[in-house]
Amino acid sequence: MTDAERWEEGAAGVLRLPSGRLVRGRGLRRPLPPGEPPPSYGVYLLGRRPPEVPWESGWVRWPDFRLPADPDAARATLAEVWRRCAGERVELACGGGRGRTGTALACVAVLDGVAPAEAVAYVRRHYDRHAVETPWQRRFVRRFG
Repeated sequence: MTDAERWEEGAAGVLRLPSGRLVRGRGLRRPLPPGEPPPSYGVYLLGRRPPEVPWESGWVRWPDFRLPADPDAARATLAEVWRRCAGERVELACGGGRGRTGTALACVAVLDGVAPAEAVAYVRRHYDRHAVETPWQRRFVRRFG
């Protein structure tokens, strides 16, 4: 993996996982950070199909403040995010970048070896202190492992 294929550590929304993998979380209501390269793969966590983007993307049907409509499909997609973020610029994004995105980032952290009971705190400490907004999102992460 070259530096050109990775996010810059410390850039807006970039979460470093314990393994060293980097994944970016973002709110779609905010524009892409200026001067940042685009993702090579993005997964959008929305209640309806996201707009087209010029990079490879996936969609997890996930209504705001809720849980994924298909938890098994969400798990498979988040496993793909974890696999790909080892060597690609991968982003996870929802409308605001906190609830659904934080929940998905915490699940990816679990896949990276963070204990399910610690994953929300990990994401709040290293990504956004308000990430994972609802009790059922926290429970989803705890049960993800």
